[in-house]
Amino acid sequence: MDRRRLPLSQLRAFEAAARHHSFKRAAEELAVTPAAISHQVRELEALLGSPLFERRTRRVVPTAAAETLYPVLRQGFDAFAEALDALREGARPASVTLSCTPAFASQWLLPRLADFHAGHPDIDLRIHASEATLDLSHGACLAVRYGMGPYPGCEAVELARDSFSLVASPRLDLARVEDLKAVRHIVFDWYCPSLGLPTWPQWCQAAGCSPTDLGPSLSFSDESHAVQAAIAGQGVALLSRTLVQAELERGVLHVPLGPRLPGLRYHLLMSHARTDQAELQRVAAWLKAAFARANEADTTP
Repeated sequence: MDRRRLPLSQLRAFEAAARHHSFKRAAEELAVTPAAISHQVRELEALLGSPLFERRTRRVVPTAAAETLYPVLRQGFDAFAEALDALREGARPASVTLSCTPAFASQWLLPRLADFHAGHPDIDLRIHASEATLDLSHGACLAVRYGMGPYPGCEAVELARDSFSLVASPRLDLARVEDLKAVRHIVFDWYCPSLGLPTWPQWCQAAGCSPTDLGPSLSFSDESHAVQAAIAGQGVALLSRTLVQAELERGVLHVPLGPRLPGLRYHLLMSHARTDQAELQRVAAWLKAAFARANEADTTP
């Protein structure tokens, strides 16, 4: 038969009716009436010169001719659907999920996302911000982790070695340890206390003073809230230099006094099974470059 004369609507109606053994269910699938399905099937039967169904109460039974035609149509329509899905997937941006903590997402990543999107408009970057770690063995996933490792089953690349300083709003006009008594010192709950991160008593020891030299405390359950409180001038905070680097550069926070304490390390993780995925490698390259620039810019004592 000439392709220009193929009865596509009738074939589609027949395929749905043969698959469901029902004109009613075929009509529901194709969003038409059962009468329309019946009419299109009769047109196809007239064209073929052979009945395709035995009409019975509440169901139809395919004839031998239908049993011959149906598998061909089913395979053809399935192939159409797969080809269209593949084209649609190819037109969509590549999707990459980046797992990190909420504090890292809000303080370090979000201010830099415009730069990422400008250089990678074809990548759909999804941020999984949670204290719970994401299983990197499923999906297109990267992770930024804070700690010392090891990270079994993953390719790990060190991005930065962190440090902590006392930071405050310049509006507080702090210059000496004695000034700390007049302001609150901000504390917050570490998402993983076992990491052994710097504490106020450790800072005081390194600064040659006592925790009794600090003012009253102001406590938060979230690290990002502690950062915002410091920016608002609500007190002094002992914070990761990596997370507040942008605020230090803008001058909304500064380091008025005291020592710089060593922190842990930021690592970029990728499952060994996913290292060949091009979009993951592009996101990974951007993260490495962005951290390199940030490391070079961190020159404040």
